Order: sequence, then structure tokens, then C-alpha cells
Amino acid sequence: MFLRMIIKTLVRQKSKMLMIAFTVILGVSLSTAMMNVMLGVGDKVNRELKVYGANITVRHKDAALMSDLYGLTEGLGVNDKFLHEEDVLKLKSIFWGFNIIDFAPVLEGHAVFKNSNVDLIGTWPEKNAILATGEELHTGLKSLRTWWDIQGEWLNDSDSDKDSVMIGSALASQNNIHVGDSITLTNNGLTKTFRVKAVFNDGGNYDEKILMHLSDVQELMHLPGKVSHIEVSALTTPDNDLARKAAQDPRSLSPEEYETWYCTAYVSAICHQIQEVIRDGVAKPVRQVAESEGTILNKTTLLMILITILSSIGSALAISNLITASVIERSQELGLLKALGAYNWQIALLVLSEVMLTGLAGGVIGYFVGIGFAQIIGQTVFGSYIEIARMVILIVAVILFLVTLAGSIPAIRYLMALKPTEVLHGK
Repeated sequence: MFLRMIIKTLVRQKSKMLMIAFTVILGVSLSTAMMNVMLGVGDKVNRELKVYGANITVRHKDAALMSDLYGLTEGLGVNDKFLHEEDVLKLKSIFWGFNIIDFAPVLEGHAVFKNSNVDLIGTWPEKNAILATGEELHTGLKSLRTWWDIQGEWLNDSDSDKDSVMIGSALASQNNIHVGDSITLTNNGLTKTFRVKAVFNDGGNYDEKILMHLSDVQELMHLPGKVSHIEVSALTTPDNDLARKAAQDPRSLSPEEYETWYCTAYVSAICHQIQEVIRDGVAKPVRQVAESEGTILNKTTLLMILITILSSIGSALAISNLITASVIERSQELGLLKALGAYNWQIALLVLSEVMLTGLAGGVIGYFVGIGFAQIIGQTVFGSYIEIARMVILIVAVILFLVTLAGSIPAIRYLMALKPTEVLHGK
């Protein structure tokens, strides 16, 4: 009998029930889309922010000390301290190696060009390698400088590209250098001629420098196998109190805190692990970049949470109006049930069952519509699909239950106050 009454109500008041289902579909689809994007957006936002360059720099411990104490980035005690090129690929062997998406070693040097000193930057423009684990690696400065305006072509990893250079736009303008020209550089009695493959615009101090293959600068500087520092771009988790405490001194952590910190992709944890594999290296975050990533990610997450909350409130209000209108329309029927001996809780259960079944049907449809919305957002904003999080199903189910229950409260209160004698007489 109870089930038959529910079915008859759903059929008889199908227009209102369809409106309730449609309201639920809208709310659930928006909540599903926002939560899936929120849970899957972290790495994608971080990857989008990688266009702004490295967020970790690795230097020799003595050079890093001079920089911390005196603010020196070059000169005695800085330029004569080097890391080892052979250690660079070890970055991918750390616990969070998969979070390190790009890196490039840099050797800073000087040479004489047209009777004037010029700064040289030796690096891996592109680097293709196969690691001991069998993983294929493609990295280099090209991936860390995606914003550069290039006239010509980037240097590449082929042997035929050796003895080619890229000239900063300011230096090229001062010396009337164009793509395809040849330049001669001299240092420590060694003179070499290079072909200008590109002119680049960095918008910073690189515009007055010459970018070269790392091996060419090592040869000119007589520093085989040496690098000044390493630029690293890693996907990180925004800092919290634990991360800030560890950044001050990891030894101050309890064993449980240390394990949590070490196994979470905080920038301080990744820096600590880098120092474990790079000889004499000190890894430090580029705070402007690292903090910006965390701030943007937190604000993006907060925005999506607010959208989910507001959509749930809107759905609850709409459901409340529709259910209340339905109950008022059926007041004589419900009043008759009371007159025949039905308890308030039985009538409330009847109405709630009708609404919950309608909400369940709308919720299932809304979930799949929301997945579609999430993929549209992923393709439009990030150019890739959003991974579907299974935990969203449980979260959406809880939200749907709470929203439907909250929307039913005004109607239930009306039912409790309903007097059979009045409604049966048309009052």
C-alpha cells in the first residue's frame, strides 16, 4: 500500500516531480563537476604555472652560503664552486622524482667578444636520455623558458647542433647580430667560432647574454663536467604549518611528523631529497614562484568549494518551494490520511520517500551530466581530461541527501501543523 501510494503520487504530480528532479540534476551536476575538477586540478594548475619557470634552484653549498650571508650571486667564493653534471640526472631518482617535471643544469661563464666581455650561459637546451629505471627523459631549458620570444630555432640535442648559440635580444641589437651570423668567442687562450641559430627575448638579464650548449661553455671555461647551479621545476603541495616547521629544521620533527612531511610533496621535502642525491648541493625554493603556486591553487580550490556550497543552497531552496507547493496542493488528501488515523511521522515518511526517490533519479542523471561538465572544463581550460575521483560519488550522495532533507523541512513543518477538520472543510 505504501509503495502504491508513492507511485500514484509520482504519476499524478509528475510535473512537480520532474521539476524537483531537474533542480536536483542541476545542483548535482554542478557539484560533481566542481569537485572532480577541484580534486584533479592540483597538478594541472601547477603544470600551467610551470610556464613561469623553475621553482627550485640547486647550488653548491658554499656558493649558497655566500648568497645567503652577503647576497652574492657571483664573484670570489661563488663562481669557483661547482656541482657535477653527472649528478643532474639523479634528480629523477628521489622519492618524488615523478613530481620533477623539468630541470636543466646551468654553467655561467665569460668570454671576449669584439674586445668586450660577454656573459655565457651553458645549459641543456634539450636533453633526451634513458634512465637506469628504463624511463625515457625529455627535459631542458626550453621547457623552463616557454615564454621566450624566439627569432630562429631553439638549440637541440643533436651532435650537428654543436657550435651553435642563441643571442639575447639586447646583445644582438647592440652588435647588429642576426640569425645565421657567425661570432667568435675567446677565453683562456681558446678561440672558437659559433653560428647564431636564434635571437631570444627574455625580458630580463638574459637578454644581454649568450646561450650555449653546456659542453661548449665547459670547454671555453676549462671546466669539464661542472655546472654552477641547477634549475628545477617540480609539482608541489602548498605549504602548511608542518612544511614550514620542517623548512626551519627537519630534525625538529617527531618521527611521525617526519614521515608525513617526507612522504608529501611539499617544496621543502623535495628540496631535502634533492640534497640527498646531489653532492655538495643545497636546494632552495624560488619563493616567489613556489608561494604563488600554492596561493593560486588554494584560491582556485576555495572558489570551487564556494560554488558547490552555493549551488547546494540554491537547490535546497528550489526543492523547498516545490515540495511545499506539492504538499499544499495535496493538503486534503494528507488531511484525510490524518483523519483516518495516520500519524504525522507516517505522512512525513511518505512525502520524504517520494522526494528522495525523485532526488535519487535526478542525482544519478546529474552525476553523469556533471562528469561531462568536468571534462568540458578540463579540455577548455587545461587541454586535457579530468580524472574522475570515486570519492566524489559518496560526497555527492551525502550532499544530495542533506539538500533534499533540508528542502523538505518547511513542507514537513506544514504537515505537522495541518488540521484535518480544516482542510477537509476547504479552509
